[in-house]
Amino acid sequence: MVKFKIIFNILGKLLVGESFFLFLSLLVSLIYQENDSAAFLNAGLITFAVGTFSYLISKGVKKDLGKREGYIIVSLVWVVFSIFGCLPYLFSGAIPSVTDAFFETMSGFTTTGSSILNNIEELPHGILFWRSLTQWMGGMGIIVMFLAILPTLGIGGRELFVAEVPGPAPDKLTPRIKETARNLWGLYMLFTAVETIMLYAGGMTFFDAINHSLTTMATGGYSTKQASVGFYTSPYIQYTIIFFMFVAGTNFTLSYGMITGRFTKVFKDEEFRFYTLVVLFFAFVITLGLIAAGHVTGEQAFRDALFTVVSIITTTGYATADYLLWTPFLGMLIFVLFFVGGSAGSTGGGVKVVRILLLFKNSFYELKRLVHPNAVIPIRYNSKVVDQKTVTNILAFFVFYILIFMMSAVLMSFWTSDIYSAFSAVATTLGNVGPGFGEIGPMENFYHLPDLAKWFLAFLMMLGRLELFTVLVLFSPSFWKH
Repeated sequence: MVKFKIIFNILGKLLVGESFFLFLSLLVSLIYQENDSAAFLNAGLITFAVGTFSYLISKGVKKDLGKREGYIIVSLVWVVFSIFGCLPYLFSGAIPSVTDAFFETMSGFTTTGSSILNNIEELPHGILFWRSLTQWMGGMGIIVMFLAILPTLGIGGRELFVAEVPGPAPDKLTPRIKETARNLWGLYMLFTAVETIMLYAGGMTFFDAINHSLTTMATGGYSTKQASVGFYTSPYIQYTIIFFMFVAGTNFTLSYGMITGRFTKVFKDEEFRFYTLVVLFFAFVITLGLIAAGHVTGEQAFRDALFTVVSIITTTGYATADYLLWTPFLGMLIFVLFFVGGSAGSTGGGVKVVRILLLFKNSFYELKRLVHPNAVIPIRYNSKVVDQKTVTNILAFFVFYILIFMMSAVLMSFWTSDIYSAFSAVATTLGNVGPGFGEIGPMENFYHLPDLAKWFLAFLMMLGRLELFTVLVLFSPSFWKH
């Protein structure tokens, strides 16, 4: 039996926490003395009131959180946060449409970065900051955030952590979940602060620097400029963002090891080596392709190639160049990266590098088993044998991912003008990448799509962010039985 009182209790506490961030955006609005202050005040009060009411009606419930409640809470929190998170857009008039406001907010919290806005630079500072803040909150995970920085809310449970941080093997820095969450978020905030200082030193305004740092470390891709990072022609700014996108797409456990002096562990990690190799290989090939096609030359070709590759593979979605103007071969290489994603334990979305690595290993070893049918050839990862349950989970993930991608692309073809756009719209939202191809390229957006298409794509964003199974299990009849 599902314990709904526990679900109401925890959701109430989480909404109270969200209201604090709405009030933080209110503070930014007041500093810049803009007319969106009332929108944040009303949104914050409504969110706080609903959260408090939900908590009070379930107060005193026994904290017996099971796996089912964990999956329900984690799935619901992304929807509920997006509903209340879109209120500032609606109340301020920045995004008057409910569909568009929800799409922009879900895209923010899931760090997808797909947008419907055509007038970003005309928006008030408070709205822009809230837009970036939604991505920063969602980057490391909403549940993980509240486990870490708001422990007084009394939210705990391994079930919540595992449901929100699925993946083949979510690494923990310590045996205690709350301590792990605190360490992860401490590192997350440190990187954000360092990038802010570096971007500010490079010539960005402090407001632009902190916004781009929030969305870089979240691998979200929202910018305060309509032209994205392409607005800044400074090589220093672009290389700084490349570095922090790469770091954000790396397993944070490895980053923690690097900071604490355990360099050997970092460079021995198979996923990190494969991730680095993929980035360098694609950047090298695309650089040669850009030079051969005469688009750009020298350092500019390398910078455009490296920025685009790192932005797409980490699912950040920033743009400094319009890859739709590149040759079809280079465009296809970019599309392939839509299906790679960042490392497990990073803020990046997508399939995840470790899954692809283990899939390659399993396929290669399967060929060996055909030649030597009686041999026992276990799959090893970082010198440890990978159990069959993990391999089966990865294979099931790929089957579901491809099936959902294909069926969704067929459905999207009803709402787009060409198949190219339909396929890329699904790939970019399911993989939480941001920009796509065709009519939703890096210099375009999703504004022109029908409302039904936006609601469907918003669902795919959440499905991809929670790596399929956390959401799909809710549609299983056995999940709701005793």
